[in-house]
Amino acid sequence: MPIRTAAIIGAGIAGLTAALAFAKHGIRSEIFERAEALTEVGAGLQISPNASRILDTLGALDALRPVWLEPTGVRLVSGSSLQLLASVPCGSFARERWGAPYGTVHRATLQKALLDAVMVSPLCKLHLGRSVDVTDRRALEAAIGEDMDLIVGADGVWSKTRALVSGAPSPHFSGNIAWRFTIPGASAPSVLDRTSVTAFLGPSAHLVSYPIKEHAAFNIVAIISGSSTSHDWSAIGTKAQREHLLQRFSAWNDAITAMLERQEQATFWPLYEASAGRWHNGQDVILIGDAAHAMMPFAAQGAAMAIEDAFELAGMVASRPLAEALDLFERHRVPRIARLRRRGAFNQFAYHARGPVRLARNLVLSMRPPQKLAADLDWVYGYRAIG
Repeated sequence: MPIRTAAIIGAGIAGLTAALAFAKHGIRSEIFERAEALTEVGAGLQISPNASRILDTLGALDALRPVWLEPTGVRLVSGSSLQLLASVPCGSFARERWGAPYGTVHRATLQKALLDAVMVSPLCKLHLGRSVDVTDRRALEAAIGEDMDLIVGADGVWSKTRALVSGAPSPHFSGNIAWRFTIPGASAPSVLDRTSVTAFLGPSAHLVSYPIKEHAAFNIVAIISGSSTSHDWSAIGTKAQREHLLQRFSAWNDAITAMLERQEQATFWPLYEASAGRWHNGQDVILIGDAAHAMMPFAAQGAAMAIEDAFELAGMVASRPLAEALDLFERHRVPRIARLRRRGAFNQFAYHARGPVRLARNLVLSMRPPQKLAADLDWVYGYRAIG
């Protein structure tokens, strides 16, 4: 029979969305978050139509509309010459083609919108500052006061819930480092477009920039290869690490290198991804979001996949026997995640191309009209989650 209760481990984007999606189906959830307060690390994120459609259904999008930015497009630009290589229109085009908006927002703003919706739902209860041992079912039951029908591991790339799933994915360093920072819009260099998402491409590196309307700032992410020394996603890069970053961008446009030189407080994020593996235990435990399939940001779909996971999981467990629903969820989601991984790997190859490959890339992109590039993304942005 369908479930009535769920324990959610983790109150990030995946966990909070899951709670709202469960509530939509009349399923009560208890959310456990070890942090004393929800202060989401990171900076901005992109919410593509496949995710914003779900947020709208769950009643969380209205809180974002006044503060987020709907970019006019996604642009690919040479990091050295600043030549526009290709672009995909967004704005009203996204609404018309994919049936939902494309927006950029600070990660904390999205989390707050989800949290506010959770806090007013009578079917959702959030426990902050509660680190529960998910491997001890008696301890978990005692913490809640009852035995829950389902345990959802929404606890990220370093998930503890994985211990309950035999053959679960495991995290490994990708070989890539993301440098993240924001800069005030008033002091941003003119090469940063104030109305669009821009990916600047260069040999073995790329840099993504887009405005965060509610903070009157730009979100910047620079990705290069490197080595991992920490799992701390809020660490400030060392002098040696910053020198390595600047060396990778030394041949780029002067305005971009000068911007990077000024960022002494940029955070150093080693990028970890999850291997293939089982997402559930066949009975009453399921992994979603980064706990199940942490991936590289080259397709800008990490948050969107967490939102899709949460929404589709709720729909499946609300209408089927639990074991059947968990198996169906994994079989349904794995191919989409795998396809996005392949898209991300292709994007990394194309964005970081060198020499003749870079020249060929630029030629191919220049020959593809915006409508054709948009059509290539229909399977991503036009996806309508089952819920």
